[in-house]
Amino acid sequence: MSTGKSTILPYTSLFIKLLKGPIEYLEKASWELLLQYQAELTRFLQQLGLVLVLEKEDGYAYLEQVRLDEEDNVAGWVRRVQLGYEESILLVLLRDMMAEFEIGEITSRELIKKRREIKEYAELFFKENASRVKFIRELDRLIDKVEELDFLEKVENHDVPDEQKFRIKKIIKARVNNELLENFKQQLTVHAAGRI
Repeated sequence: MSTGKSTILPYTSLFIKLLKGPIEYLEKASWELLLQYQAELTRFLQQLGLVLVLEKEDGYAYLEQVRLDEEDNVAGWVRRVQLGYEESILLVLLRDMMAEFEIGEITSRELIKKRREIKEYAELFFKENASRVKFIRELDRLIDKVEELDFLEKVENHDVPDEQKFRIKKIIKARVNNELLENFKQQLTVHAAGRI
């Protein structure tokens, strides 16, 4: 019977945290540990069929699964979340807000918007039609759902719900890249124009 203590890898806590979701630079201790052990963690993850995606400039990291075969089977380490059509629309709109924010004169690293501002931005994409009315009515629920999915973070509560402030997380860029954003916006414009 072995009496030697098993050695826990110095990045074990990072591995566990990454399995649960992205790590952001705002989580200072985890972020610094991630940067310190990036090479070792990357090698460890490769053995498990995982890839560390580290976006230093935007300040986030997450795991992707390696395809195991031609049928796109993966090891199943990382939880996959299926989004509904309306959640997808809101994600695209939030990603569009992020793109505008990054093109403009940035005085802050983080994009903070009030619930009211998110709703007003979403309304701009819909003409006066039945789908717009339904979507606008559902916006509060959709914002809460996207917060639950960890793409938004409430940074300030307010007695008036529309004045609540949210941080739009940069991890949204990993879910909605520029090409997907442009394609979706074109489809949305065509769809909205066709439903007048």
